[in-house]
Amino acid sequence: MSDNVPPKPPKSVRIVIELLRAENRLDAILLRAIRAQNDNLNLREISRASYKELFHDGRIVIKGQRARPKSSLAKGTTYVDILGF
Repeated sequence: MSDNVPPKPPKSVRIVIELLRAENRLDAILLRAIRAQNDNLNLREISRASYKELFHDGRIVIKGQRARPKSSLAKGTTYVDILGF
């Protein structure tokens, strides 16, 4: 059985979030995942102001759609792409 993994956009960093239960806000969960990853050290050291700007500029996407900070996340695996990194 294969997962439906969306294609990764060019010049982006993919963060894979795996949750055992649904969560209310994407922004808090994603920031923790960014701080824990080791693939892109510049992204790991991002300031909170720059992080908010990524959402504002539409550079954080899920399945090709612009993500919002207050978006909820379902239980399971979510692929988040951060464009421009």
